[in-house]
Amino acid sequence: MSSKAYLDSSTAIEHLASYSRGDGLAHSWGLTYNDFLILPGKIDFSASDVITESRITKNVVLKTPFISSPMDTVTETDMAINMALLGGLGVIHHNQSASSQAAMVRAVKRHENGFITDPIVLSPNHLAEDVLDVKARLGFCGIPIADTGAVGGKLLGIVTSRDVQFQNLKTPLSKLMTTNLVTAPEGVTLAEANMLLRDSKKGKLPIVDGSGRLTSLLARSDLLKNQNFPLASKRPESKQLYAAAAIGTRPADWDRLAHLVKAGLDIVVLDSSQGNSIFQVDMLRWVKKTFSHLEVIAGNVVTRAQAAELIAAGADGLRVGMGSGSICITQEVMAVGRPQATAVYAVAEFASKFGVPIIADGGISNVGHVVKALALGAGAVMMGGLLAGTTEAPGEYFYHEGKRVKTYRGMGSIEAMEQGKPAPPGVSSSSSKFQPTKAATHENAATTRYFSESSNVKVAQGVSGDVQDKGSIQAFLPYLHAGLQHSLQDIGVRNVSELQAGVKVGRVRFELRTASAQVEGGVHGLNSYTKRLFA
Repeated sequence: MSSKAYLDSSTAIEHLASYSRGDGLAHSWGLTYNDFLILPGKIDFSASDVITESRITKNVVLKTPFISSPMDTVTETDMAINMALLGGLGVIHHNQSASSQAAMVRAVKRHENGFITDPIVLSPNHLAEDVLDVKARLGFCGIPIADTGAVGGKLLGIVTSRDVQFQNLKTPLSKLMTTNLVTAPEGVTLAEANMLLRDSKKGKLPIVDGSGRLTSLLARSDLLKNQNFPLASKRPESKQLYAAAAIGTRPADWDRLAHLVKAGLDIVVLDSSQGNSIFQVDMLRWVKKTFSHLEVIAGNVVTRAQAAELIAAGADGLRVGMGSGSICITQEVMAVGRPQATAVYAVAEFASKFGVPIIADGGISNVGHVVKALALGAGAVMMGGLLAGTTEAPGEYFYHEGKRVKTYRGMGSIEAMEQGKPAPPGVSSSSSKFQPTKAATHENAATTRYFSESSNVKVAQGVSGDVQDKGSIQAFLPYLHAGLQHSLQDIGVRNVSELQAGVKVGRVRFELRTASAQVEGGVHGLNSYTKRLFA
């Protein structure tokens, strides 16, 4: 990635004065992704040679520039894990209790590891039912047994699902554990430990010090994941998947963030429909001071002036977009926002001078939109509707007008704003397909996101609906990745950095297109057709 010198972030607000005019109407129109095309270049390489890695914060680079939105019908545990395995990132929503959100972060961090430095450890006095409880909660049951029941205790054995299968649930683990162990000494390299684990044909490899005390653990399942998911988004030091989650900008979110950090959070997204507020600036400064190791993505913004405030406060990345999502009606109801292509270009041009990447959030309906967002300067795209309806999205499938669908709702919808509130007397919680899946009462993320928590009348800035079944993102995200590679090949660039550099020097060219040109560029002139996106 580029090592160019950047301006000091603290000077962002002063740097605005170097622009001859502010954002908004002058001699230009606001553009959306559909309003222009990218002209083709020369192909002298294969699509498989295209590298799609891109920076999403000052210190985090993803192999694929895809991020799932922190919406309660888009990103929970399954989506976050699978997005990370496939080279992207899933941002866990906060329209739930802090403990529930922290449990999701913890599940992401435990899904794939290098050396597991904080493994679940039991003592010989624990029972078979404790192993099954761990499996039910965390999805695995290869558990080391130490005399203290914790890391640092003397390793005595290991227990697996086979050891407790068909056993009395009250049987102590001292009678069930396997004591014939293969271990590795503390200080072994990850490559050496992986080789030993592979050759031993064991499921787990405990790492012990000179006194036989457990210090960490390595899992065979992670070896398999490394083979199956070569693009996985991991922390370079621990080899754990990146975990990202959203929080609000209110005092209650201080405690929420503490829970998330304890669970292993890597990236926090400050979630607000209009990011240039004193609430977010104060929260951003507090987070950077209190949890300096966290990467903080702030937003949402659509102008240079908004971006400058957050960059000066210490943002590591910015979300760009206001009212461009398929379920968002902010522009219609509030008369505030900005066409997405113009917003992405304006903010990216400004933020790039300070080394702050931006994420294009909203308005992504197809691979072409992803490419255009990246060309305009985005480090990644954040998707809601494009990923809602996949197997990994929260919620159950149902049939609507003969189609298999899942609920998808904007966080500004009335339904989202009522999430976590007790149902009125006499109203069944199952009376609508749009009812939330969690019943626990908690501070509502949707109302704080739209500054509506103290309002007697809730003004919707989003709608509820449903989207058609898209299958698993295990197939859908590789399609987006392959489509992106082929598009960059058509443009004649080998990676995202080359694409953006080409735009800056005029080598990669755009062209506006009329409404009739947009019709011509889509399917037309057929009586009927079938649109299969990938095979």
